[in-house]
Amino acid sequence: MRLPSGSGRGLSALTAVALALGLAGCGDGGTPDAAPTPSASVSASATGGSPDARVQLAGLAALAMDRRYAALYSFTGGDGVARNVVATVANDGTWRVDIASGALGGAADVSIVHNPNGVYQCTLSMTSTPVTPGCVHVAAKGEKVPSRFDPKVQRLFRQWLPVFTDRESALAVSAVQPLAGATGSCYSVDSTTASLDAPVDVGVYCYAPDGMLTAARVGFGVLKLVRQVAAPATVQFPGPEVGGEAMGMGGPESTTAGSAAPTQ
Repeated sequence: MRLPSGSGRGLSALTAVALALGLAGCGDGGTPDAAPTPSASVSASATGGSPDARVQLAGLAALAMDRRYAALYSFTGGDGVARNVVATVANDGTWRVDIASGALGGAADVSIVHNPNGVYQCTLSMTSTPVTPGCVHVAAKGEKVPSRFDPKVQRLFRQWLPVFTDRESALAVSAVQPLAGATGSCYSVDSTTASLDAPVDVGVYCYAPDGMLTAARVGFGVLKLVRQVAAPATVQFPGPEVGGEAMGMGGPESTTAGSAAPTQ
């Protein structure tokens, strides 16, 4: 796929997605929380965990697994810049997360799409940085996106739900005060394993009573729900499936991806 040669924050593709889903024009106008350092992600009072909180989070995560929606979120990363995220979980179980300035060091918008054929990373066209939209297969169904292609934000919506519902997973869970501007019940989630590879992104997760994720604060940023609408029947690729390598997370000069023709 053709990659951008410069930086920019045009959001034409994300705007189109929001308009199509009925999510446009609904910013909360508030000041975003600063992204925490990894050591600040979990409340100091949560180190021991609570059995009741663990059960409550598992119940909400079970509801979240069945939840279908299209939602606009505000995400503030480590650079302190608020950007839009559109998360869609369709009625057929396919899902897609569009992240503004989520790849190439913030120079490109990116989408992660999950369907029966696996997980794809897709480019999104932008007004100020022309990109040819296209989708590259990056992981088999149920597998993680390789770290060099992983914008991370999409993990907060679906990837950790099976871990939250598994009572045997190595987690310590405690109920905490809601994050500023968030609704629902919030839980501090930490890992109890000595492994460097934690079972989830540790931090604070907030859910509405129906299982809708309303906010999250993890080591790489703060996510807050702005608005949600009914789910579509299915999610679509923003462009054709193509070969070649997906976009990296570093700046455009650090990526090795080049032009690629659509797969046959």
